[in-house]
Amino acid sequence: MPHRTDVHHQWGPAADADAPSGSESGTVARTLRCMSAKRVLLAEPRGYCAGVDRAVETVERALETQGAPVYVRKEIVHNRHVVQTLSERGAVFVDETDEVPEGELVVFSAHGVSPAVHAGAAERHLRTIDATCPLVSKVHQEAKRFARSDYDILLIGHEGHEEVEGTAGEAPDRIQLVDGPDAVDDVQVRDESKVIWLSQTTLSVDETMATVRRLRERFPQLADPPSDDICYATQNRQVAVKAMAPHCDLVIVVGSQNSSNSVRLVEVALQAGATASHLVDYARDIDPAWLDGVTTVGVTSGASVPEVLVRGVLDRLAEHEFETVEAVTTANETITFALPRELRPANTAS
Repeated sequence: MPHRTDVHHQWGPAADADAPSGSESGTVARTLRCMSAKRVLLAEPRGYCAGVDRAVETVERALETQGAPVYVRKEIVHNRHVVQTLSERGAVFVDETDEVPEGELVVFSAHGVSPAVHAGAAERHLRTIDATCPLVSKVHQEAKRFARSDYDILLIGHEGHEEVEGTAGEAPDRIQLVDGPDAVDDVQVRDESKVIWLSQTTLSVDETMATVRRLRERFPQLADPPSDDICYATQNRQVAVKAMAPHCDLVIVVGSQNSSNSVRLVEVALQAGATASHLVDYARDIDPAWLDGVTTVGVTSGASVPEVLVRGVLDRLAEHEFETVEAVTTANETITFALPRELRPANTAS
């Protein structure tokens, strides 16, 4: 295997997990003065976020404690490798709960589900474990709260995405989907003084705010959500890409096509100045022609991507003489989420 040299640099101040860092500062320029002929800029943070880690571990623990099969509604997270690996261990992925035999165990994915899905599972006497990301659950709670207060809720997100379907299902009579700035003209509200926007957690920050600006032009009294809906991990990964992309001939994003946050990273890389950017599931998906004339390759991965896939990409690049790897660190993430209560150790305290 080709030799690879890892070099670590701090590009801008590190940030807490709950708040992304947007500062690149003069350290970027200083770092660029120390370069090899061919190199990889490796974004940090990248890969698994706390919500994905919790969801994947939920299925793994359920298989260990309950035994196979463990049914999972939809993909637990949007990554081909993760789904295939869990399938090989005994997870059975289904589209809807009516495909699960009565009385069996079903896990709800990290993207969340609507109340109707919970009700359908109860009707079939299914045992359930809810692996919804706590940050998605927060948006669900916001939707319910503002629906009770009789607001019109404008949900910024992509039509057909599982997270959007789950959130919209909390208050279907009060929630309208706004799929980007071009959809704003179609929005109708009952009372312009009682309108609030919420968003899918995995969107591009820039795209979301562009939609919000258009909405506010139409509805000047538009209220903001109580807290930022776009998750810390999505923001942090986009900030890291923005820091490295202007210095890259090519940015490779490891992730699956149905992963919203991974697709957004490709878009962010191009908007931030990368000459080219491609999304790959595996190292073998890299076309050697992409590397022709390239001296700097940026590498990152979506929030549902295990690190083993990134290491495979780095090894593949090393075979093409991209042996020096420089870390581009813009935030340090330390946040973790507890497993669903059904999988926590029993409390033995008296």
